[in-house]
Amino acid sequence: MANVNIKFNNKDYLLSCDDGQEESLKKLTKFLDKKYSELKDKLGNIGENKLLLITTIQLIDEYFDLKQKVTDQKNKLDEISNKFKEIKSLAIQYKEDKDFEIKNLHEELDSFKKTIEKNNSMYETMLDKTAQSLEKIISNTESLSKIQ
Repeated sequence: MANVNIKFNNKDYLLSCDDGQEESLKKLTKFLDKKYSELKDKLGNIGENKLLLITTIQLIDEYFDLKQKVTDQKNKLDEISNKFKEIKSLAIQYKEDKDFEIKNLHEELDSFKKTIEKNNSMYETMLDKTAQSLEKIISNTESLSKIQ
């Protein structure tokens, strides 16, 4: 334990604290003394005990206000976190839906390619047969011409 000399309301006090907490204790005491002095200047000499009580009440009021603000901010942060999770979930679902659509489009595209290849093959076969038929007709026509 460490001992610290502090000054409060123009009086010296010796306080004990955990080792390493000396500076923190000095800062807290200085803050408390400042609040106490401000109230003393504002309210006059109404008695040390009453002034200490009022100082304590004000500090506790500030503490509860701050605690409420922290709670409100935590609630807002939780709400934002929940909305983020919801948006993330929607984004994942959207991506999955788009991946599914893309897969289906690829399947349709492959099907169209196969249909086009099949039709091209049929078209080429028809052209070959037509060309062969025309060659036969021309050949038959030439043969008939020679006979006549």
